[in-house]
Amino acid sequence: MNIHYICRHCQRQVGKLDRERVEISELGLECLTEDDHKEMVTYDREGNMNIRTICDSCERSLQQNPHYHELDFFIH
Repeated sequence: MNIHYICRHCQRQVGKLDRERVEISELGLECLTEDDHKEMVTYDREGNMNIRTICDSCERSLQQNPHYHELDFFIH
């Protein structure tokens, strides 16, 4: 199974893990609420996990432009 970390704002791949087996606690996902987990973690047809996160570039843009938090997507 591959685990893809994808920026929720710009859709760029932030990272990728190729693991046959992984424990949720290794990824830190046990801290998520059920609603957050549904929003941030999806699986594709091949069984790969996609985790929505934020890349460094988008994080900097949000810090410099706090009103961007109101938007689902923004271009920087």
